[in-house]
Amino acid sequence: MKILSVNCGSSSLKFQLFELPEEKVLISGVFERIGIDNSFYTIKINDEKIKKEMELKNHKQAFEILTEELINYKSVKDLNEIKGVGHRIVQGGSYFDKSVIIDNDVVEKISELSSLAPLHNPAAIIGIKASQEVMPNAIQVAVFDTAFHQTMKEETYLYALPYELYTKYKIRRYGAHGTSHKYLALKMAEILNTKNSKIITCHIGSGGSISAIKDSKCVNTSMGLTPNAGIIMGTRCGDIDATIITYLMQKENFTAEEIDKILNKESGLLGISGISSDSRDIEDGIKEGNQRCILTNKMYVRRIIDYIAKYYVELEGVDAIVFSAGVGENSVKIRKDIMDGLKILGVECDDEKNNVRGKLTKITKDTSKIPCYIIPTNEELMIALDTYDLVK
Repeated sequence: MKILSVNCGSSSLKFQLFELPEEKVLISGVFERIGIDNSFYTIKINDEKIKKEMELKNHKQAFEILTEELINYKSVKDLNEIKGVGHRIVQGGSYFDKSVIIDNDVVEKISELSSLAPLHNPAAIIGIKASQEVMPNAIQVAVFDTAFHQTMKEETYLYALPYELYTKYKIRRYGAHGTSHKYLALKMAEILNTKNSKIITCHIGSGGSISAIKDSKCVNTSMGLTPNAGIIMGTRCGDIDATIITYLMQKENFTAEEIDKILNKESGLLGISGISSDSRDIEDGIKEGNQRCILTNKMYVRRIIDYIAKYYVELEGVDAIVFSAGVGENSVKIRKDIMDGLKILGVECDDEKNNVRGKLTKITKDTSKIPCYIIPTNEELMIALDTYDLVK
């Protein structure tokens, strides 16, 4: 069965077409700078990348081109071969604890939650409507980043604010990257040969979150009401003293919009280092002796260690720690720094095994009390699998 996995950003559209249940990728690609000058798209098929520059006015046009290319590259003979389209939705609130077939009510709820994901939920709705128009015979499925975290208990997801703010505005911890954390939990269950395990999954990239998972269900996660909570990220500050916000507004006369821009787009690795939000640039700066880059790395690693240690206690021990996403899969140094910081828990990094990028690998010594693994995440496959299950 052919299933299309779609991830719409505010100005982008990523896709992969799968043959399931074989989990074979037939074609993939990304449309970038939609609605912006110098737009283009890239197609990947048979290990070949083809880049095409073209004005992309909106997501509907991108979908139309996408479907044309599926036929041009003979990935499908007819669009009716595509039985389901899975859409990544960042914010599902407390409405959705699993993936669902899209109807008008689902679209309305996604729209209602746009204030919690203003860059992503509106783009996803555009993508859904474009897909419905271009592929009307395919079953459309919503796969929520927040769904996996709905197993957290009330005492974990609530903030210590007046309870009325929760009942009125649903202010609580929702988390993000749930599709990735779910995929990592499933892969780790295969490795350990049991779903009854306690693991900590570290999805660390430009955005990052860490989850505590027991028996394949989320117990806790580092992101909160929005993705700007938890660990330090590329441009996001992560956890801070909330009074810093009002303090800065008083001192600098910042508006709410200006504060939001500082916290989400000018902080994190970029804000501390002053040079880049990319961990690779930070590592280059460390090699050159840049003290701000050295400080940035120390802060970044420390926050990740703090969350792992916290979840170790909450889970009452851990069977495995998983590193994934851009930094987790590819930064040899950051993984080693984190594992070295966990020596007190009995973690022993194997420097030779850790010297690898983007490959499923056990990276600790056999004597390590907690095994650590690299598991390349695959959110697109997880979206496709959920869609496949509902289409069946």
